[in-house]
Amino acid sequence: MTSGDTNGTTAEPLLTARDLVKVHGRTEALRGASVDLRAGEILAVTGASGSGKSTLLHCLAGIVRPDAGSVTYRGERLHKLPEKRLSALRRTDFGVVFQFGQLIPELTALDNVALPLMLAGTDRAEARARAGEWLERFGVRGQGESRPGEMSGGQAQRAALARALVTGPKAVFADEPTGALDSLASEQAMTALTHTARETGTAVLLVTHDAQVAAYADREVQLRDGAVTPLGVAA
Repeated sequence: MTSGDTNGTTAEPLLTARDLVKVHGRTEALRGASVDLRAGEILAVTGASGSGKSTLLHCLAGIVRPDAGSVTYRGERLHKLPEKRLSALRRTDFGVVFQFGQLIPELTALDNVALPLMLAGTDRAEARARAGEWLERFGVRGQGESRPGEMSGGQAQRAALARALVTGPKAVFADEPTGALDSLASEQAMTALTHTARETGTAVLLVTHDAQVAAYADREVQLRDGAVTPLGVAA
């Protein structure tokens, strides 16, 4: 893992955020945060609880709009796009993983993973077949007909990771993806995520407060008081 906001390549960033500001009530969650995410890299954003990590991820993934600053993805300014276009990007180019997975409890693991494909217009049979392949990649194919409540936390989170990657996104945004897992389940989930991301060339932005999870990344930056600081540089 390397520190700083460069990874030794001159390639144009896949996604660029500049001078982001986001206010929640009286709290300024982001105060001029800037960060680049390059194609194929795994970037860890670390910081204390309440430092604005999740807010930054939500802005980068187009889930919320910043109050000021810009987010650019492959030439498109996300913060200016209509919601219909943002929704389309989240179905095709972006995958999002939350701390507790947020699988739909009424659906089986297989149907949870197949759902993004079906929403994008893939035939149900084909979507389920591809979903089964992704569950196998993450070592939980045997849980395909189980509902989330019938799975362990680690199994459900690996199914959530499969769901985030099943559409072949260019970038995955993972918000404390191991925060609800024990150490063994955390290691299994992170090993599966990083191996698959490197195999497919998917960029991963990983928000975590856990140094052991951050160690899986190629590069790490810290969020302090709403601003991004490269490792080893005082805020």
